[in-house]
Amino acid sequence: MHRKGAQDAKRARIYAKLIREITVSAKEGLPDPAFNPRLRAAVAAALKQNMTRDTVERAIKKATGAGAQENYEAVRYEGYGPAGVAVIVEALTDNRNRTASVIRTAFNKSGGAMGETNTVSFMFTRIGAVRYPASVDADTILEAAIESGADDVVSNEEGHEVLVSIEGFFAVRDALAQKFGDPAEAGIEWRPNMTVALDEEKAASVLKLLDVLEDDDDVQNVYANFELSDEVLAKLSA
Repeated sequence: MHRKGAQDAKRARIYAKLIREITVSAKEGLPDPAFNPRLRAAVAAALKQNMTRDTVERAIKKATGAGAQENYEAVRYEGYGPAGVAVIVEALTDNRNRTASVIRTAFNKSGGAMGETNTVSFMFTRIGAVRYPASVDADTILEAAIESGADDVVSNEEGHEVLVSIEGFFAVRDALAQKFGDPAEAGIEWRPNMTVALDEEKAASVLKLLDVLEDDDDVQNVYANFELSDEVLAKLSA
């Protein structure tokens, strides 16, 4: 019962974040996914999480109906976590002061510190990523990705990751979706240019900070520049 309660709470948080992204996307552009690439991506992500189409449609209507007075804005917070790990937090909030206070407190309690904008973002590259399962043929997706304007494709036993510039992201994602169906994941991400190797103790502290940040309803995405060895991963999973 307790496990189910925790799972339900986690799903509720995921749904809340997805609904907020759908609402903001519909409000900033057209409320029709066919003519709004950001909204189309948000709807696809929601359906991947088994959100019903009725819930999706209500979120879209909320952007132009009774809920239109809610003014969410995209904000980015940056800072250093335990062991000097660089962290980027993306949020959608209707109260900058509240969100900043929550994020700053999380950093401080972890032994880190929140900084100003661009404090750590120079350590990352902004890039689009489209992911498909390994069931898609590697040569076929490579050819299709390059033809659609992608920069690179990384394939392994777990699947395929198509990398593309921000400017070309939506065109590449839509071209691949027409050929292979909706991707398993697709989005614009921050990729670290340099990483920090962590031992078990430091990794536990960093992961705790990331969990706290991701649990906040305003937070949409969290990125960090650490790496874990197979040995450390095994210990943490034990």
